[in-house]
Amino acid sequence: MSSLVEQRPAPSQPRPYRFPEVVRRTAAGGAVVAAHLPGQPLAVAALLLDAGAGREPPGQEGVASVLADALEEGTATRDAAAYALARESLGAELSIVVDWDSFRAGVTAPADRLPAAVQLLAEAVRTPRLDPADVTRVRDDAVTALRMSWAAPGPRADAALRADLFGAVGAADRRYARPLHGTPGTVAAVGVDDVVAYHGSWLTRCGTLLVAGDLDRLDLDQLAAAAFAGAGPQPEPVTTEVEAPARAHRRVVLVDRPGSVQSVLRLGHTAPPRAHPEYVPIRLAGTVLGGAFTSRLNHLLREVRGYTYGMRAEYAMTRRFGRFTVSASVQTAVTAPALVDTIAEITRTQAEGVTEEELAVGRTWRAGQLTVDMQTPSAIADALATLVVHDLPDGYHAALRQRLLQATVAEVSAAARTYLRPEALTVVVEGDAAAIREAVEATGIGEVTVAEPG
Repeated sequence: MSSLVEQRPAPSQPRPYRFPEVVRRTAAGGAVVAAHLPGQPLAVAALLLDAGAGREPPGQEGVASVLADALEEGTATRDAAAYALARESLGAELSIVVDWDSFRAGVTAPADRLPAAVQLLAEAVRTPRLDPADVTRVRDDAVTALRMSWAAPGPRADAALRADLFGAVGAADRRYARPLHGTPGTVAAVGVDDVVAYHGSWLTRCGTLLVAGDLDRLDLDQLAAAAFAGAGPQPEPVTTEVEAPARAHRRVVLVDRPGSVQSVLRLGHTAPPRAHPEYVPIRLAGTVLGGAFTSRLNHLLREVRGYTYGMRAEYAMTRRFGRFTVSASVQTAVTAPALVDTIAEITRTQAEGVTEEELAVGRTWRAGQLTVDMQTPSAIADALATLVVHDLPDGYHAALRQRLLQATVAEVSAAARTYLRPEALTVVVEGDAAAIREAVEATGIGEVTVAEPG
């Protein structure tokens, strides 16, 4: 029997999107932010701590990431094997994420087992074993992984762009000029005492407990008591925007990779932080320019010119700073024309704005992506973290989809005019400097320098 049909089924009407009800309370000396997911058999609880990479001391870039890996090496009362067995007996999964703004450790478990899972979570976060031999091994593994990553094209270009954008900020914010997880050199310099000290300074604080699950089956006070037992007070948050002055003129930085048959391109400038009131039109301007497969940059550089498999442009926005970045890899021979076309397209978008046809695609794609992404308890917990870290209202996610769909050409074009700065771009090219320098200089797109090795 054939299962083929003569006509393709028509799409049904989209169902309305509803973000779960958000519940906030203070319990056991800490803050709890929860989302109610009626009937959901799985639940997520996560400790959100103000201990992200932005808190790392100078010269210890990557210490938070080393600590994150070391938390799975056992606790004060259980070695790594015993801790893993205890977690697996509950059907619980542990996840730890470090970003610029936060250190987040969470567990996913069946709802009826979440209280015991949270006790295990608190045990790992508050009283890790941090055996010197384990910490050293974890650190060395991280260094090896970074060295392997940095041997491939891309990370050195990313690091050069970040250094140029944020290298001139004040000493207190200089951390943002180095990669999120550090470099092979900075991580290799992290010692056991550094990891122990970082833990004592930041992971013994209360933080915020995020919970996503069926709240009718969960006792938030019980979960908070387990998560915050013995924890100290919250640190004073740092919310001031990073002062990173924009360049008056474009600059081109060559990262030499002798013999390379491709050039890695990274173009960027600073941007507003995540809580900016024009986040939606800024994001949509980036989507039209380079955030989707149908975007202007991808169409021109891939489909028309055939220079690359793909090119993307995006705004990455954190609590204290933002960054606009264009990323691609092109054949060495077309490095210079690819840069000229890329800058010209950014300039055109900044000057002319977007069209209704382009924006319609960007609106529906971003709104649809949001709906798809918010399907699991883990995704909802991530969304709760966004509310807390960026001090957004509880109804933010509930209104975000509609805000995306209602954005106008005028709004998005205005955002492009204001927050695209082609004249202030730092242009980083990782490739064979001897093969590309003369052609890049001949374009006149900016002063060309060669980055120091390392």
